[in-house]
Amino acid sequence: MKHGILMHETDDDVGVAVRDLKKGEKIGAVTLEGKSAGSVKLRENVPLGHKVAMRDLATDASVIKYGRPVGRVVKRITRGAHVHVHNVKTLRWHV
Repeated sequence: MKHGILMHETDDDVGVAVRDLKKGEKIGAVTLEGKSAGSVKLRENVPLGHKVAMRDLATDASVIKYGRPVGRVVKRITRGAHVHVHNVKTLRWHV
């Protein structure tokens, strides 16, 4: 299995695609230190640099990246889905 997802912390909800990822692929995830962080089967295409859900996330749940909340789920997200502005509201700008 190829690694295509980078995770900052093993407990993060999302990882970052390090290349364009295709629906149906089973992709491995690694941490910055090279530690295995599991794998996921993609439910949809995920472009390079975008986030992938590593677990199911309920509406209104916090999205954890870097070991801290970075967003709030606005539409339920399933494991292996593309995580972006269509299903998460960022906490970055507090708007």
